[in-house]
Amino acid sequence: MMIRTVCLNPAIDQTIALNTLTPGEVLRADASRHDPGGKAVNVASCLADWGRMVVVTGLLGRDNAASFEQLFAQKGIVDYMIRVGGATRTNIKILEQGGRTTDVNLPGFVAAPDDVKGVFNQLAKVVAGDLVVISGSQPQGLPEDTTARLVADLAGRGARVVLDVSGAPLAQALAGPALPFAVKPNRHELEALLGRDLSDAADLVAAGRELLARGVKLVVVSMGTDGALFLTDQGGVTAHPVQIATGSSVGAGDAMVAGIAAGLAEGLDLGALARQATAFAAGKLQNAGPHLPPVAQVRALAAQVRLTGLQNI
Repeated sequence: MMIRTVCLNPAIDQTIALNTLTPGEVLRADASRHDPGGKAVNVASCLADWGRMVVVTGLLGRDNAASFEQLFAQKGIVDYMIRVGGATRTNIKILEQGGRTTDVNLPGFVAAPDDVKGVFNQLAKVVAGDLVVISGSQPQGLPEDTTARLVADLAGRGARVVLDVSGAPLAQALAGPALPFAVKPNRHELEALLGRDLSDAADLVAAGRELLARGVKLVVVSMGTDGALFLTDQGGVTAHPVQIATGSSVGAGDAMVAGIAAGLAEGLDLGALARQATAFAAGKLQNAGPHLPPVAQVRALAAQVRLTGLQNI
C-alpha cells in the first residue's frame, strides 16, 4: 500500500551543536548540519527507510528546493510537492551537550489560497482505505481552516487520515464533519486542546477516550521519556521507550507517526503497532537527520519495548 504524506510548511533543519547555550554571550559551535525536513517530510523519509512506497505532497519554496529534491531522489520518494515562490523556511535547533534543544523557527514563504488548490487536486485520486499522513504547521497566507478542510475532504471519502498537528488546526479538524482515523498529540498539545492538566495517567486515558468518543479510531499520546499511550475502542496500552544513548530528540515524534502509518498499512494489532511506532522513534534518536537505522535494527528495538495494560494505570 502506498502511503501519502502532506507537508504544507516544510523546513530546512539547521542543527547547531554546542556545549552550553548561554544567552547574551558569543558562543562557538562544535558542529552544524542542515537537513531537509518539516514533519511530513520527516515521516516520508522514515517510511522510505522502512521500505514503504510513499508519496509526499504539499508546498515547497522554489528558491531552495534542491536539498529536498535530493532527499526524495535518494530514497525513492515520489515528489508531488508544489513549488511556490520564495524560500522554504529554516528552523534552527540548538543542541546542548546534555541533550537540551532550543528551537528558533524562522518565517518562510507566504502561500496563497490558490497554491493549496493544487494540493487538493493532487489528493483527489485518494480513495476509501488509503492512508494519508497530514502533519505540521501551515505557512503564512493560508486560511486557518486549511488543514481541517483537507482532513474533512479526505476522511469524507473514506481515507484513513493520520493527523499530527496542534493548536487551532487540531481543534478544527476534530470538530469537522469527517474526522481523522488517528491522531498523535503529545501530552501538552492534548492539554491545550482540552483546557486542563493531564499529568495524572488516569486523566490522560480519560482524555484520550474523549477523542475516541468523538469518532477517532486510534489515539496516540506521546509523553517523552514516559513513553506513549495507544488507545482504541477495544482497549489500550502504554509503550515504554527503549533506553538508549541519544543525541537530539528532533524528529522522534515524526518517526513515531511513520511507525503508526506503517503499522496501519501492515494491519498490525495494537500491541505490535505500539512496539513498532516506539521503535521507530528510538531508532531515529540514533541517527542525525530524518533517517531510520536498518530495518533489522528497528525490529530488534521493537522487541525490547515493554507494554503496560490500562488495568495497571
